[in-house]
Amino acid sequence: MKTAADLGIPERFNATAHFVDRHIAEGRGANVAIECGDERVTYGELAERVNRCGNALRDVFGVETGDRIVLLLHDGPAFFYAFYGAIKIGAVPIPINTLWKTQDYRFVLRDSGARVLIVSEVLRPAAEGIPRGELPELLHVLTVDRAGSFEAFLERGSPALEAAPTRHDDPAFWLYSSGSTGTPKGCVHLQHDMVVCADLYAKAVLDISEDDRFFSVPKLFFAYGLGNGGYFPLAVGATSILWPGAPSPEHVYAVIERHRPTLFFFVPTGFGMMLATPGAFDLSSVRFAVSAGESLPEALYTRFKERFGVDILDAIGSTEALHMFIANRPEAIRAGSSGLLLDGYDAALLDEHKRRVPSGEVGDLYIRGESVCREYWNQPGKTAQTIQDGWLRTGDKYTQDADGFYWYAGRGDDMLKVGGLWVSPVEVESALVSHEAVQECAVVGCEDADGLTKPFAFVVLRVGTARDPALAGDLQQFVRAKLAEYKRPRWVEFRDELPKTATGKMQRFKLREEARRVRQSR
Repeated sequence: MKTAADLGIPERFNATAHFVDRHIAEGRGANVAIECGDERVTYGELAERVNRCGNALRDVFGVETGDRIVLLLHDGPAFFYAFYGAIKIGAVPIPINTLWKTQDYRFVLRDSGARVLIVSEVLRPAAEGIPRGELPELLHVLTVDRAGSFEAFLERGSPALEAAPTRHDDPAFWLYSSGSTGTPKGCVHLQHDMVVCADLYAKAVLDISEDDRFFSVPKLFFAYGLGNGGYFPLAVGATSILWPGAPSPEHVYAVIERHRPTLFFFVPTGFGMMLATPGAFDLSSVRFAVSAGESLPEALYTRFKERFGVDILDAIGSTEALHMFIANRPEAIRAGSSGLLLDGYDAALLDEHKRRVPSGEVGDLYIRGESVCREYWNQPGKTAQTIQDGWLRTGDKYTQDADGFYWYAGRGDDMLKVGGLWVSPVEVESALVSHEAVQECAVVGCEDADGLTKPFAFVVLRVGTARDPALAGDLQQFVRAKLAEYKRPRWVEFRDELPKTATGKMQRFKLREEARRVRQSR
């Protein structure tokens, strides 16, 4: 494992000084840092507005070191000003999911004890539904609106600001988990964490430079999107292309063709949606696409490569680790795998007794690295369960082949025991999605009439494919020809879409409930 010292990060360190101020000193002030629609923001303008925001937070709102500032913002330049401005004065910005509901925002604002909420105009009603009496520590709400409230706030701050004398292992920002399996958990990330991820993944694997143009469909409030669009470009003085709207394939293609990114980031479901959209689109500017959030099936990689001539580099990261820790590399792509362990991280695949499993056998994935969060805020019990002696229990099950590539086998509670044998739903899904009629699918366990668990497949068909009852049988036989008989789905149900979290991860618990309802109705 590489430490902050190994990466040359000094003891006295402020992330904003590194990601923003440094570019002025190094002569990149005129370079474009952000493109958002017709708006262009240079590094010089970014630095000035970050300073104004930091000063205004401190001098107008009275924000002090360690105070929490919740950012409920759509992607746009204001996100950068607030995020880096808060860090520069030693405060703690907390970007949160713009797709959540009022009860989620109530929980985060209360749990974090936020002093300030900065919110996009269209999102303010969701926050206004929380009685202010329930949020005694929240003193200020600032809206980014068409009336220019945020811009007027910036004007109240000085354009000159010295970075707070923070240490590299001081808290810098928090990210809350999606809460798909319970209430959200606040991951406390440190000043050096973004540098670690930029160095060990973006620079080492993607070979980024100031000539690159980054377009991340996943938004800035995601750990994945925050890296792709929020600090990877700023690590080298490159350009971040922001799209605040919905991630429909039509919008994605339009942004790519207009802004010409060199690096393009999406999730497997998104790549599937793009492939399902007919038409001729120009992706010639993209040197690599990157996928994360869930496992990328080999068939999707192959179809995308054949259609656009672009490699998708699949990888795995987490909110707790901030970004990637296992990834495919341009020179080492193994379609269907999550790739190789990044230099600078440690990994272990363990059985239920915490013993390392042999090559080729399924084990629980543990990761250790300098970017792993310090703790879950205010949840010592969950912290102790998940982060032990620096090792992060990811909750994912993996195998590792003889060449060192990691292969996703599902979440811990997703694995199926069929006839006494373990079945990875990911393996069955990969077989199904390679069929020409299938756009995406999900496999869960469901009990048969004898109470025995068998695979149950939910399938979304490609556009123009009819839901012929005979097709379900054809898909079962298709899998049988590729995999062992016991892995064959006993039931196939067609759906228009599959339930997912805001980050694009499959909500299998909903599908398990749906499978039970389907079985009981027959």
